[in-house]
Amino acid sequence: MRQNRLFNTTALAAGCLSLFAVNPAIAQDEADATMEIEEVVVTGTYLKGKSQFNSPSPIAVIGSDNLNQIGASNVADLVQTLTINNGAQNNPDAFTQNGTSGTSNFNLRGLGVASTLVLLNGRRQVVAGTTTNDGIAFVDTSSLVPQIAVQRIEIVKDGAAAIYGTDAVAGVVNFITDDQFEGVKVSAKYQTLTDQGSQSDQLYEAMFGFGGENTHVMGAFSYYDRSPLTTAERRFSLASDDSSVLGNPGSYYVPSIIGLIGTTAPVIDPYGCEEVGGIPNVAVPLPGGINVGTCGFDFGDYYNLVPEEERKQAYAAITQDLGDGHQLRFEGGWAETGAIRNNSPTFPYLQLGSAGVPAYHPENPFGQGVTFLGRAIGNGGEASPNRFSSETYRFNIELTGDFNENWSYDFGVTHGRNTYQIATADVITANFQRALAGYGACDAELGSVAPGTAGCEFFNPFATSYTTAPNSAAVMDYVIGEQVIDGTSKTTVYDAVVSGTVGSTGAGDIGLALGMQIRDEFWGRDYDDISNADGFAFVIGNSDFGDERTAVGIFAETLIPITDQLDLSLALRHEAYGGDIGSTTDPKISLLYRPSAKMALRGSYSTSFRAPSVLQVSGGGTSLNQVTDPLGGTAFAAIRSVAPDGGRTIVPEQGKAWNFGLTWEPVDGLDFDVDFWNYTFTDVIIQENYQAVVNANPTDPTRVIRSAGTSGSIIMVIVDYLNASRVKTQGFDVSTKYNIDTDMGTFMPFFEATHVLKYDLEDPQAGSIDGAGNRNFANFGSPTPKWRINTGMAWANENHDARFYVRHISGMNDDQTPGNTVGSMTTVDAQYTLQLSAFSESMEGSSLQFGVINAFDKAPPYVSTNGGYESRTHDPRGRMVYAKLTAQF
Repeated sequence: MRQNRLFNTTALAAGCLSLFAVNPAIAQDEADATMEIEEVVVTGTYLKGKSQFNSPSPIAVIGSDNLNQIGASNVADLVQTLTINNGAQNNPDAFTQNGTSGTSNFNLRGLGVASTLVLLNGRRQVVAGTTTNDGIAFVDTSSLVPQIAVQRIEIVKDGAAAIYGTDAVAGVVNFITDDQFEGVKVSAKYQTLTDQGSQSDQLYEAMFGFGGENTHVMGAFSYYDRSPLTTAERRFSLASDDSSVLGNPGSYYVPSIIGLIGTTAPVIDPYGCEEVGGIPNVAVPLPGGINVGTCGFDFGDYYNLVPEEERKQAYAAITQDLGDGHQLRFEGGWAETGAIRNNSPTFPYLQLGSAGVPAYHPENPFGQGVTFLGRAIGNGGEASPNRFSSETYRFNIELTGDFNENWSYDFGVTHGRNTYQIATADVITANFQRALAGYGACDAELGSVAPGTAGCEFFNPFATSYTTAPNSAAVMDYVIGEQVIDGTSKTTVYDAVVSGTVGSTGAGDIGLALGMQIRDEFWGRDYDDISNADGFAFVIGNSDFGDERTAVGIFAETLIPITDQLDLSLALRHEAYGGDIGSTTDPKISLLYRPSAKMALRGSYSTSFRAPSVLQVSGGGTSLNQVTDPLGGTAFAAIRSVAPDGGRTIVPEQGKAWNFGLTWEPVDGLDFDVDFWNYTFTDVIIQENYQAVVNANPTDPTRVIRSAGTSGSIIMVIVDYLNASRVKTQGFDVSTKYNIDTDMGTFMPFFEATHVLKYDLEDPQAGSIDGAGNRNFANFGSPTPKWRINTGMAWANENHDARFYVRHISGMNDDQTPGNTVGSMTTVDAQYTLQLSAFSESMEGSSLQFGVINAFDKAPPYVSTNGGYESRTHDPRGRMVYAKLTAQF
């Protein structure tokens, strides 16, 4: 088999996390470290022999050392530091990331978590059995593979749909495992906060590898335990940010008072509000101590900034050489995650038609039937745990080999399955109405016995429940149930690729790859019986649903060396879904030009296609969000989507991308890279932004449900999934590093940055939006700071490694509160690693590591919103210190 020279990437690993675009075909002095490896297929191509260093696409490589050098305990920690990432949902909260606890994802260029294709060893993976708040399915990178087994991560930073098909819109992230590892490696890491909370992470991992002449086995295991950080321990928000008009004590619609004042407005519980911790919002005081208004509830201390989390993972790969250049490989992985994230004691009770308190209720002070506006438990209640559990398994079998000296094949079958359960406590509507009527905690028919007798109890919604007439445990257990949603996602992928050469030009061989892929996918949700009947007061119910899809793709790729300095790459893929989704044909054309041995220029153009998820077509859901009311004030409201009968008509989104880049080595050891990128998408699949809906339709009762018809506080906003008009984003990535060899070791200053020049959105309600440098709260976009910068210095010799990083995220305009801004944030990290081989040769490969993240304990910039910070951009944890011990045998 022919050999290629691949320049050693240890300089990158010695640098920082910063994703220096890998240099295309830069010649090195003979003294430079090189190594001989067999021809490989790297991410972004199916052609062998095309190393990272001569790819016309911008590729970044993160080695296993890089993950250690930033102190990453999980993939989310890595994503948090990437300058090319915007708006990933890796700090799950109840306000913006309601159903993704225990997961992590990528969001390259801020184009959506489904626009980045995630691969494991070049193979597609199953998406999670849950979705983001806006109904987008994604691959859970936390459950992919134990971190200790990752040899490197390759990121293609331009579109690759022509190579890989749908989802490879913004780019590709490929996790590559260290299948040829020999020996045993174990590691233990402990990380903790230094202030405002006791949150900590513990990570224990082990990997082994052994083999003979023809067979090799590698296995890896990990256990991850994360303790929670609650808003009671560290709170960034103000009471005004986290207050709801639906509290307990609550307020009441009283017919006689409505007639008196001439408008449908509630009155505050006359037994008390502020006396038991409520926030009186008095609109009109009336004689007799009655106040028109609501009794607000500050829920800010009940939630999590970091959920409690436990994860177990296992992975194994077996390779068997069959002789004559043929190899059989088996791969299997398993992950189980449990997470708990707190909610307020109970959610707002939204079913006002089933909130009648009869005149005969023993605590009713009004002498007439009234309607309750509030929640079952509010002030003084305990946080309600929201429980999440996920289990993933995947298997892959592949056969690779050579037909002859020029042609090879790669056949593979991958199957994956994820189950994701969400268990959420909420009030059962029918039981709550029965309990208000005196038939709680019993099975008696209404009217068959006197209310409040024969074992039946009243639920007391009034403030006297805090003093003279508390609710019993039995009646509370009766009115509060648990919604259980079981999501299931399954994927089976059949791949077949043949590649080789089909002649030559004067500059070299013409490479050709041909392939076919068949994907069978299923995604569905099973709801509990009460949810099937839409029987909860806040969380939305739904019929069970699921859908199967089969996508068939055929593709071709060629590399034509036009001259010794110029290579042309062409790729074309046709993918068919059938049904309403249809089919697409997507090309990619790339050029690589090397005017000298020290410089390379690259450019690419491609189109892409992304199909709607099953949930976006057939499902619905409820999330909690803060809404700014154009009529005045703010509200903590339910954002609800309900699928119409027969599902929605949503067409696939289409995209175009182009990239131009330069790599230059002006002097030995100094590398400079810059890439200019541009993406344009039409028919973008979105969930309508709830704030945009409210701004456009503040008094439309079919879209914005208020406590008093077309006035009063906002209780619920109805949104839907649809195709938006257009997104266009462009910007540039720049990076540089300089290796300086001295007698003390190698010093390497480094710098990388991503600057977003344009992020233009066409929102169905908000209209044309300039989203660059904007939080994009009031439209469907992602929060998009214009600048993300990583810089610093590394120093290493044979036994020591020290480094520091300065990370900067620029500020943003806060469109939730026009005129306000979200401040910039600059943090400093540092790390020292001691190679224990300095003490004994028998400890080769073993190390002791200490580090600090956010050394100066910077808090995230304040945002006047639920939680008090932008969770899709900033990390709430403050200063963290860690220690890690690695031993290799």
